[in-house]
Amino acid sequence: MAGKLVLYVFVTIIVIWAMDSVNINQIFKKNRVVQARVFYFLLGISLIYLVTNFLMDLFTCSKIF
Repeated sequence: MAGKLVLYVFVTIIVIWAMDSVNINQIFKKNRVVQARVFYFLLGISLIYLVTNFLMDLFTCSKIF
């Protein structure tokens, strides 16, 4: 369980770093700042969850972790 927590922290840092490179101002409509932030937040949470579970399954199946 501690390994999954460490993996969540590591993946969170990587996802935040990667999402920082996206210019979301050109994707969303004007004057929709709150909606854009909520979408960005939900997208980040989803990516963190999916990547962490993928890596945990990969490590579990290959007996590395």
